[in-house]
Amino acid sequence: MPHSAPGRALPPAAEWIRVAGAREHNLADVHIEVPKRRLTVVTGVSGSGKSSLVFDTIAAEAQRQLYETLPAFVRGFLPSYGHPAVDMIHNLGAAIVVDQRRLGGGSRSTVGTITDIAPLLRLLFSRAGTPHVGYSDSFSFNLPAGMCPGCDGLGEVTDIDMDAFLDPALSLNEGALLAPYFKVGTWMWQVYAASGRLDPDKKVRDYTAEERHTLLYSTSGTVPFGEGGAQMNASYEGAAAKFRRLYIQRDTAELGERTRKMAAQYTTTVTCPECGGARLNRAALDCRVAGYGIAQLSAMEAVRLVEALAGLEVPEAAPVVEALRTRVGHLVEIGLGYLSLDRRTDSLSGGESQRIKIVRHLASTLTDMLYVFDEPSVGLHARDVQRLTSLLLELRDNGNTVLVVEHDRDVIAAADHVIDIGPGAGAAGGRVVYTGDVAGLESSEGPTGRHLERRTRLKEKVRTPTGALTVRGAELHNLRGLDLEIPTGVLTAVSGVAGSGKSSLVYGVFCAQHPGAVVVDQSAPTANRRSTTATYTGALDPIRKTFAKANGVSPALFSANSAGACRTCEGMGVTYTDLAFMEGVSTVCTTCRGKRFTDEVLGYRLDGATISDVLEMTVGEGLEFFAGRRAVAPILRAVVDVGLDYLRLGQPLTSLSGGECQRIKLASYLHREGAIYVLDEPTTGLHMSDTARLLTVLDHLVDERGGTVVVIEHDLDVIAHADWVVDLGPEGGSAGGRIVFQGTPAELLDAPGSHTGAYLRRALAPARVPAGR
Repeated sequence: MPHSAPGRALPPAAEWIRVAGAREHNLADVHIEVPKRRLTVVTGVSGSGKSSLVFDTIAAEAQRQLYETLPAFVRGFLPSYGHPAVDMIHNLGAAIVVDQRRLGGGSRSTVGTITDIAPLLRLLFSRAGTPHVGYSDSFSFNLPAGMCPGCDGLGEVTDIDMDAFLDPALSLNEGALLAPYFKVGTWMWQVYAASGRLDPDKKVRDYTAEERHTLLYSTSGTVPFGEGGAQMNASYEGAAAKFRRLYIQRDTAELGERTRKMAAQYTTTVTCPECGGARLNRAALDCRVAGYGIAQLSAMEAVRLVEALAGLEVPEAAPVVEALRTRVGHLVEIGLGYLSLDRRTDSLSGGESQRIKIVRHLASTLTDMLYVFDEPSVGLHARDVQRLTSLLLELRDNGNTVLVVEHDRDVIAAADHVIDIGPGAGAAGGRVVYTGDVAGLESSEGPTGRHLERRTRLKEKVRTPTGALTVRGAELHNLRGLDLEIPTGVLTAVSGVAGSGKSSLVYGVFCAQHPGAVVVDQSAPTANRRSTTATYTGALDPIRKTFAKANGVSPALFSANSAGACRTCEGMGVTYTDLAFMEGVSTVCTTCRGKRFTDEVLGYRLDGATISDVLEMTVGEGLEFFAGRRAVAPILRAVVDVGLDYLRLGQPLTSLSGGECQRIKLASYLHREGAIYVLDEPTTGLHMSDTARLLTVLDHLVDERGGTVVVIEHDLDVIAHADWVVDLGPEGGSAGGRIVFQGTPAELLDAPGSHTGAYLRRALAPARVPAGR
């Protein structure tokens, strides 16, 4: 157990955020105090109520009160927050919530723009660049003054994929033009086949260069088409030119979804030939500062950019250079040194997105703010967690209150104050188990205290592989032509620092070379606010049929999306009122009282419970209720096995975290025999006590189902439990992409140059390291 950060005296009584009677979700009338200007970590098992307290109560109320100070018109453009179920919250500060939601922004948003580093870089070139180009707008790919005219600042252009569009082995009469728009017999096909300019029976591969140009690109002259008196002349336009005009150059918003999907089959996106992907016009690209171009600096990894800026002597823009050094340095400090400023934000993971958001606040001189973080250690290697805690403490030392929901031992150890929620999940949680310093938490009786004292341990005996799955010539992104073998019939952990190439290797190469693998990632299941745990897992159908059979009625009555739905709220349980520029309001439906069904349906019962009662049950309670019913119980058992017994059967999928989304998807694959499973950091969002449960599930997939399991993981407990480890690195970005180690966890302990091996040694208690270490 890492030592706790040097203790800070807690503030006087008036300097606490006081929460009384919090009842949001499963919170059981919680009364709690959070010290201001301190780092407080909120812990507890998955589903215990941590997020309900921190995000849905404290942060939501802080933002709601702040937004209420703004005019109604302005509030219409901001997220809406209803009043949380709480009696009183006092001494709140203005809140900044840094969550794990991935950064969007589309193709025009980059690491540079989202962190406000790009504007500083533009300012530097406008002040000190030669030849002088103009104002900073002249270096922005998002503004007309700076964008490349060839791609409008996107760095890439969409054009026809000629391999998909045209089959040269066929003639026009045989359907050489493959897009449906030019199908044989259509009037557009006649423009070419009956034009008299081309031989419709001649193979396109036998065309002269002039004939090929005529077919695809010519826009000169007219061509007759039609029959008899209906014949008319039309302007001639080559097939490729016409397709480009109709489907590529038009605003996609004007095209229907079906048409966009069709067009996408015959197009491809390539790097803009005019700017080489740099997005800027020639004048901006030719401007130099100390020999560097702005595109050159933007393409550097942050760790290299810091070095370049350190040697930059530009007296006329010294303050700008210093600000750049500071902000780019923050990227490196937080473990994102492998990112470049031109990296698109929509390509970042949830963990990278959250750390990018942290960088945006590190340069702030605001004090007395309330910073709220959602598991900021997600996606971080053990080596980088220390950097993270240093940044959290820096925010605290600037005079701010830092409130963090977290499971990581090192982050917990750095806290000034800890609040443990639990002891269990769902209805078994929602209470304060412990509040105080870290030393007291270690001796507390809750799951967190018990597991905080436990050490990582190596598996005593690893499994023997049944074979191997080869990977050849992996060169995606920073991978260096890797060749390796993934053993079958065992649990393999792919480890390495952030940016070392783990996802590129597993998802980009391994899954491409082995397309039969079952990929279970953290993306949200396709869902809307009507989708629930029961509907997604498939449990609702047999539940409805069971109710229908017991009562002699139609199963449709027991669907909140069908015949049995309350007419007032349409089966939602709540009604939504749009107040235009004011905050919208959702209220419990007065007709069904939130039960979602008509009174007729609620009159039907199964073993004394209505369908509404069943949907309010947790999965664990539902499994007990349906224990003897073979159509329902196996589905719920799989959800329990992946550690989601606390979810309500009627809980909307939109409320699930990334880790919960991954596990609920995994539940649907638990009974597949001999599959290859690929999981992306399955411990995300898991309490230490839940990790052991996850490992039991992974063992089940291998031992009982004969499967092969490959996990991308930072958690040292998972790595120590694996049968085989592939460690990438040694660093991220261009300094990574190599195999540092392959072998068993025990062999990893002595692997030279492996950060994973070094931190695994630290996590193991000496008494538990196998003999001979």
